[in-house]
Amino acid sequence: MQMRELIEFIAKALVDNPDQVKVTEIEGEKTSVIELSVAKEDLGKIIGKQGRTARAMRTILSAASTKNNKRAVLEIIE
Repeated sequence: MQMRELIEFIAKALVDNPDQVKVTEIEGEKTSVIELSVAKEDLGKIIGKQGRTARAMRTILSAASTKNNKRAVLEIIE
């Protein structure tokens, strides 16, 4: 499973409007930037209390990207 698909899978499971989840990946040589965009009313569910859900998603992403010898950064687009 690619990192973009992983974030998309997690995000769709968390939100009320899974059809509005959009994930894009910008690949560099050593770093990938994964941009996550959700519906405005679902933004709080993605970020979580005190950013815990977003932090957990970033932790999972960094663990998955280490396997590919790359660095991945999750950007949540408002």
